[in-house]
Order: sequence, then structure tokens, then C-alpha cells
Amino acid sequence: MLDLNTLAEFSRTNCIGICAFLVPANLLTTLVTMILTWKQRPSLQVHQSSGIAIAFAVIMVLHVYTWFAIGIVMAPTYILLSLAVTCLLVNLGAIALHRRFPIQSQM
Repeated sequence: MLDLNTLAEFSRTNCIGICAFLVPANLLTTLVTMILTWKQRPSLQVHQSSGIAIAFAVIMVLHVYTWFAIGIVMAPTYILLSLAVTCLLVNLGAIALHRRFPIQSQM
């Protein structure tokens, strides 16, 4: 069974490593989504890229909330939360833009 207290403690204990992975992962996958949308690539590619980026953003939000749960409210927590929310909104916007302006499949 999944113990959320243990998972939250793991998240807080390994914060440097988690953030060292999640921050570049969020930025790179969101950048790839933006480039694929700008180049008008097929929907499948945009959706796959944004799906991965959304997963990274949600993981970062959950990681930040483990800090909020124990009362740590500092500038880095808000900065990481705003980064995750921004990446989440950009990726959702890319999906909406791609659905609003469909293109023909390009090979």
C-alpha cells in the first residue's frame, strides 16, 4: 500500500535532487512543446510532448505542496510553484491552440 507520509518525507529529504531534475525537465519539455506547436507539427507529437511536460509540472506542484504541508513558506517554494503552473498553462494552451487551429498532417 502507498504511504503518503513516507512519500512526502522522501520528497522533502531529496529536495535538491528532485528540483535539479524537475526544473530543467519542465523547461525543456515545455520548450519542445512550444517549438512543435510553432512549427505546426502533427497533433500526436504536440500531445505527447505536452503530456510529458504536464506530468513533470504536476509532480513539481505535488513536491512543493509537501513543503507547504509542513509549513515551509519561502521564496523558493513560490518560485517553483509559479514555474510549474506557468509550464502547465503553456502546455494546456498549446493543446488548445492546436485543437483550435487544426492543420493537415505533415510528413
